[in-house]
Amino acid sequence: MRNGNARSFQRNRLATAMFAVLLTPVLAYGQETQQPESSSPPAEGTQTLDKVTVTGSRIKRVDVEGPAPVVVVTAADIEKEGFSTVYDALNTLTQFTGSVQNELVQNGFTPNASFLNLRGLGPGYQLILINGRRAADYPLPYNSQSNAVNLANIPAAAIERIEVLTGGASAIYGSDAVAGVVNIIMKTNFEGDQLSVRAGATTRGGGDTGRLQWVGGKTGDNWSLTYAFEALEREEIFASQRSFMDSFYDEPGRSRDDINPTEGLLLFDGFNSSRIFPDGAQATCDRFKDFEVYFFETSSVYTGPRCGYPGYPATQSIRNSDSNQSAYLYGTWDFDGGMQGWAQFNYTRAKAQFTSGTQFWTTPDYIFAPNVTSEAIPFGAFVQPQRIFTPSETGGNLVTTSEEKSLDFAAGLRGSFANGRFDWDATLSRSEYKLNTSQPRFLANPLNDYFLGESLGPDPYFGAYDSFELNLDRFFNPIDPATFASLNTMVRDRAESSVTQANFVLSGDLFELPAGAVGMAAVLEGAKQKYEVKPDARTSPTYTGPEPIYNLTSSGGQGDRTRYALGVEFSVPITSNFKANLAGRYDKFDDISEIDGASTWQVGLEWRPMESLLLRASHATSFRAPDMHYIFAEESGFFTQIFDEYKCRRDGFDPRVSPNPCAGADYNYQVFGTRRGDPNLEAETGKSTTVGFVWDVTEQMSFSVDYYNIELKDAVGDISGLLFRNEADCLLGQTRDGQPVDPNSSTCQFYTALVERAGSGGLADEQVEQFRSFPINQSLNKTSGIDAAWRYDLDTDRWGSFGFQLNWTHVLKLDFQEFEGGDMINVRDHPQYFNFRSRINGTVSWEKNDWRAAAYYTRWGSLPNWAETGRIAPYILWNLNVAKKITDKATVGVYVNNVFDKLHPRDDTFNTYPYFWRAYSPIGREVFLQFDYKFN
Repeated sequence: MRNGNARSFQRNRLATAMFAVLLTPVLAYGQETQQPESSSPPAEGTQTLDKVTVTGSRIKRVDVEGPAPVVVVTAADIEKEGFSTVYDALNTLTQFTGSVQNELVQNGFTPNASFLNLRGLGPGYQLILINGRRAADYPLPYNSQSNAVNLANIPAAAIERIEVLTGGASAIYGSDAVAGVVNIIMKTNFEGDQLSVRAGATTRGGGDTGRLQWVGGKTGDNWSLTYAFEALEREEIFASQRSFMDSFYDEPGRSRDDINPTEGLLLFDGFNSSRIFPDGAQATCDRFKDFEVYFFETSSVYTGPRCGYPGYPATQSIRNSDSNQSAYLYGTWDFDGGMQGWAQFNYTRAKAQFTSGTQFWTTPDYIFAPNVTSEAIPFGAFVQPQRIFTPSETGGNLVTTSEEKSLDFAAGLRGSFANGRFDWDATLSRSEYKLNTSQPRFLANPLNDYFLGESLGPDPYFGAYDSFELNLDRFFNPIDPATFASLNTMVRDRAESSVTQANFVLSGDLFELPAGAVGMAAVLEGAKQKYEVKPDARTSPTYTGPEPIYNLTSSGGQGDRTRYALGVEFSVPITSNFKANLAGRYDKFDDISEIDGASTWQVGLEWRPMESLLLRASHATSFRAPDMHYIFAEESGFFTQIFDEYKCRRDGFDPRVSPNPCAGADYNYQVFGTRRGDPNLEAETGKSTTVGFVWDVTEQMSFSVDYYNIELKDAVGDISGLLFRNEADCLLGQTRDGQPVDPNSSTCQFYTALVERAGSGGLADEQVEQFRSFPINQSLNKTSGIDAAWRYDLDTDRWGSFGFQLNWTHVLKLDFQEFEGGDMINVRDHPQYFNFRSRINGTVSWEKNDWRAAAYYTRWGSLPNWAETGRIAPYILWNLNVAKKITDKATVGVYVNNVFDKLHPRDDTFNTYPYFWRAYSPIGREVFLQFDYKFN
């Protein structure tokens, strides 16, 4: 379970601390944890003798608690809390207060990856290590912008434990360790064989899951071999299997007559803002199986009949289907003279399938159709057609397939000299990740020809719009699957990333002071990082060939970066109960960017006024080199749905009221954007401070509290997501609340220059035509808060052993300033931002004889409602499991996740599908049966 930094009870005797861990699995507060069958060091190059190494330092130490807080999650904790994957377990840690895109965002760029967001700073601001080494980034950029490590491809079967350092550590590990470090420590020196089989399903339907794990190991006089295999098969879940999100009519807080579902068949008359149905709305709409006539009576523009497709989102997958297989090997060989060689190999193959829904067709602008009747002009009409294709037309769901392979190999030598006074470790490793995706998409030319034919030239009235004779028969009637297939092609993208690295670590005691030995560790590193994103050439915004893809653009890029680093750290005992820890590091970069090098340092203090109390503090500087895709991204395009706040407010409406008067297509539409990387970006720099204490109140109870404060300057990100709100403020000269805004200010000139709008008075009526995005060094991010943890163990002769654990994180401040001199935005409390202000989790465990049980509780704090007028309720989930040892070797268990089938908190103002924030799960209750068997 999650452990919040309590010291072992007998710090002067490590063996006693280890024994306590074995007897009480709930105790894993940053110390070296072991399972009965395994003795695993926390990273390559360390040996568990009379000292341990904990994430955050390379100096071995007897006192397992240090100046910075470390949270530990063991393999047993992951199982006890009911989770099937590493990501599911880590994502419930209280320190991860930010949200990320996930499988709910199927129209995103990384719908098959799982990222963490420590302290709400973003997915890339915590360093992910595997046995102390960097892992290759996920090849596709998160949100088409930045790089991060995917947690979905790490097998739970091979994990010994995970250590999470919740503070800056660039002086130890280099770039990216801004908010913290996640060190995934794999099993070593395992003896015996264990088999685990788990199967389950959701009670709401879909998501059937099967998981097989095999872990084993052998040891000899001078060798050891540990191996693990895991296979996970999981069925997809579609929105159609969740009644609360299978239709646009699921919008909460509104009657059916007040809801405007997507129009599946729309021939929009530009002059009248009306819909054209040559044969009448009812007769036309009835030709399509899934369409229906409706009236959006509260519309301020058009209240006549419309042909809607309320079930449009039903075909979207809300959890991917997964077929994952992983293999892991770790071996050692002891040479004469005390030197040991070792090697590790980890391979994962993953195949996922998902769908973002069916496809649609529309023209990018109005066209003049001389064969369409309109009341506004003598002949013809200025129209914009839109057609959504239903599953009966497409022949079923349109499935995207993602095939991924990741490999991590490392080998090294380690030993000691000077009669064991100094240890050394030399390591060479390579990690790579390859990905291929395929998805069916429309070919633009055949699709447009099918409905429009050849252009007839400019319109006869304005001369500004193309003329086409719209094929009314094809447009107003369903097509068959064969015709649909003839208009489609398979789009294939590939991407890969790698990191090759070598390091040498030297550690030991330099000399003795009156209070003890001065510990030292030095590291020399070299690494080369590469990535390449090669999308289908037909999706490039610069493609001029004969087969452009309709309504799909890509984000490509490639580049490499070389890095060298030298670091040193010292542990200096000042008195018998007071110790200082000092570290410094220099990183040198070689790539096309303006980044040359970065120096970082940190200092930590430990004071033990009594054996049971540790007072600690640390301060560290940090840096982060801009993600490679921020630098090397090629000219790329993207389509996105925007809310045109300027037009809404220009027309006299307030977008904050409910029902939203600007919910229609006049103010919500898809636009095209372009983006390119920038090699002139500067490195991000920051500083991190923690202050806290750990108190062993009794031998059974421990309590810790730590304050953290992180400041990040020049953070890289694309221009603000509030672009169109800020642009509206500038164009109108005032904010939503009526506060004056200077349209001639540098900030306003910046925002308005990024958006291209059509002229006023025409059919487009100042509509956004396209906008430009690019990465910039933003000015400042600040966050602070409190982490607290409490643990209590109770042993009874009659009722068995009980364990209680409670962890709490509360964000005191989360501020953001986009431009130097600009306003500091209170992101923590701002109604436009969705970061949790607090999180809590806890565990109650019980064990007696052959029985064991555990209940796991997690609570997400409140978020703003969608209308920005208040906050919604917290989100609380319970997991429960019970297991019994039925023989000396076999155990069976029942695991229930989300026992009370809890869904998202209700928000009657959430008028955007899926009508709840993406951090909340739509899966509902899951029930698993598990069988474990130990062969020897």
